[in-house]
Amino acid sequence: MDEQRRRWQNWWMALCFSFLLCFGPQVSAQIRYTVPEEMKEGSVVGNIAKDLGLDVSTLVDRRFRIVSGSKDAFFQVNQNNGELYIHKSIDREELCDGNGACVVNLKTAVENPLEIHYVAVEVTDINDNHPSFSEQNQHFEIAEHTPIGTSFQLHAARDQDASPYSVRLYKLSQDENFEIYIRNSDEEKIPFLVLKKTLDREHKSEHLLILKALDGGNPPKSGTLNITVTVLDSNDNRPVFSQDTYSVSLQENPPIGTTVIKINASDSDEGPNSEIEYSLGKTLKRKVYDIFQLDRITGEIKVKGEIDFEDTDVYKLDVQASDKGQPPLSAQGRVIIKIQDINDNMPEIELTSLSNIVAEDCKPGTVIALISVSDKDSGVNGKVACSLSKNVPFELKPSFQDNMYSLVTKGRLDRELVPHYDITITATDLGQPPLSSIKTLSIQVADVNDNQPEFSSNFLELYIFENNAPGASIFSVRASDKDVNENALISYQINRGGVTQNDMTSFLNINSETGVIYSLKSFDFEAVKTFQFQVVATDSGTPSLSSNVTVNVFILDQNDNVPVILYPVSANGSAEGVEEIPRNVNAGHLVTKVRAYDADIGYNGWLLFSLQEVSDHSLFSLDRYTGQIRTLRSFTETDEAQHKLLILVKDNGNVSLSATATVIVKVVEPKEAFAASDVKNAVKDEEENNVTFYLIITLGSVSVLFVISIIVLTVMQCSKSTDYSSKYLQDTNYDGTLCHSIQYRSGDKRYMLVGPRMSIGSTIVPGSNGNTLVIPDRRRRDSGEPGLNISD
Repeated sequence: MDEQRRRWQNWWMALCFSFLLCFGPQVSAQIRYTVPEEMKEGSVVGNIAKDLGLDVSTLVDRRFRIVSGSKDAFFQVNQNNGELYIHKSIDREELCDGNGACVVNLKTAVENPLEIHYVAVEVTDINDNHPSFSEQNQHFEIAEHTPIGTSFQLHAARDQDASPYSVRLYKLSQDENFEIYIRNSDEEKIPFLVLKKTLDREHKSEHLLILKALDGGNPPKSGTLNITVTVLDSNDNRPVFSQDTYSVSLQENPPIGTTVIKINASDSDEGPNSEIEYSLGKTLKRKVYDIFQLDRITGEIKVKGEIDFEDTDVYKLDVQASDKGQPPLSAQGRVIIKIQDINDNMPEIELTSLSNIVAEDCKPGTVIALISVSDKDSGVNGKVACSLSKNVPFELKPSFQDNMYSLVTKGRLDRELVPHYDITITATDLGQPPLSSIKTLSIQVADVNDNQPEFSSNFLELYIFENNAPGASIFSVRASDKDVNENALISYQINRGGVTQNDMTSFLNINSETGVIYSLKSFDFEAVKTFQFQVVATDSGTPSLSSNVTVNVFILDQNDNVPVILYPVSANGSAEGVEEIPRNVNAGHLVTKVRAYDADIGYNGWLLFSLQEVSDHSLFSLDRYTGQIRTLRSFTETDEAQHKLLILVKDNGNVSLSATATVIVKVVEPKEAFAASDVKNAVKDEEENNVTFYLIITLGSVSVLFVISIIVLTVMQCSKSTDYSSKYLQDTNYDGTLCHSIQYRSGDKRYMLVGPRMSIGSTIVPGSNGNTLVIPDRRRRDSGEPGLNISD
């Protein structure tokens, strides 16, 4: 028997395959397979990859899979060979209702590139169910004078299998009074018990019959119904319906208790034999009894359960009218209730997202997700329009299949402007009133390295005092990057391209992570007053992007140079000198002039002279600014012939530095003075010539540094606006001492560091060094001045 069954299945599959070849163009799926129900799990249905021409070796990498289909996952695909196999045993009777084709639609997908293929699997029926009756016994009471040919409806057998395995015929046990009649109604066969010979109650008052239902299997399966017929007397007229078939239309979802239709039957008899009671047929589906009720007296059919068009669109009710005669007579009728659809189902959105992360440099037209919409309603109520939220760089593109869309990019994305999109997909049907559903897709824009690091300004200024501690931090720079993660991770380095021997960048170092700049040596204002270097900021993206900033460094002076005595200087290099003057000089006579030099500037280079030791305070005076030694009075006979003067020379720094010079004044008689003067003048002229030579060299060096500083500052001023520049003006004055002055501007004020004997109509502003003059400035600025960064 198993071998015969297997042959039949193979024959059926061949027949279905031939049918598919003949009518293949009408099928919407790309591939269609046929498989009988109840096949073992793991059985191969077909090779999808082979039928579609896909490369089997790439199925795993391309993520070959089923993306939608039956909720019970009856089928699965093998990514290794592309075969479609049965994952779960299929019972056609549970999966599909009715005799129509039972088709499971599958949607498969492969990526790189994205391809969607539609596969239809038709599940064919096998004869695995017996015909069965709703009741095992049926009883009739038939009057003995019932006319020959009268029919009585029997319980119809039900077979869950589909054609040709459904009920094919009925057989009645042998009886001389009765025979069976089969009426074909739609898709089912309804048996009737037909009287073929007049009954004689006195001869036989009860007939016991057996009805056997056979299906179309080979061999056929069967079910039995026991029929008992009791023969009665009298009541010779049966009820008659006003029409054989009643038809009515009813909108779905009516209120409970709504009257659908009122049926009517009449009986020509009188008395109890004409009183009619109505009832529903006993062979209807259980669902009909749950939804409708028939008033046995009035014949009104009312709603007692929920009616849903999407569940059933037509109900066919068998009704019966019976009188109260003995025996009662009955008539059968049919009521067809057509359910009208209303717009009571919202569209459903099925979203298949490929990825919720999209790179900001993706091209327009990149597929983000696949969207399918459906509506259980029919007609206009089931047609759906799909739309997206406004002002998003995405659009919906319809597919070749109805209600299928692809969500694609329609413009360039920029994560720095919009890093995240919440896309609202709205599906609206065309019913009245329209219903809609919404689904939100969250898309994250992935960063790419498309922004270079940025400094707050192209130029930065650093003011730092000389003699800074080696290895200490002197400044820090910071750049920002609009990208994120590694693309925004910035490293810093000093641009050392074309480093020369005097390039100060060789003495600088920078922390690559924090941007803190360290000095590896102390700066000397007297050696270098200003320099500049570039810091390069590079992100960690691929490829990396970079930018640079120029840092202008200004060295500020500190009082770190001791005054140097230029005159008097002895032959052995000590600051000692001997001066001879005639005894007859008058008061105010210039004895000599102490000359000194300080390499610092401003107050740090402003020298003051004072007498520390003198043998007679009444004889000599010392000008504190010029260093000139003069007599206070004429010499007398009692004055000593030799006087020693110890002169202290100190600067005006916060912590002043000083040097001393010793001048020995010898008082001689006029003749000796003249004789010595000739010799001394010759020696002195030679000494002064040497001093003048050294002084010229010193002044030349200072002048060269001054000119270089002016040129550098002028170039810097030309590259920046006037409001954000600091102006330096250096002056070199020589009036017994070498002094410097420097001016700079900040805000609405000009500041000047001045040396001795500078005549400036200004006031002294208290400061850290006490040597800064504020010069009134009539010019007003609309914008603020940059601050002065000073680092000790």
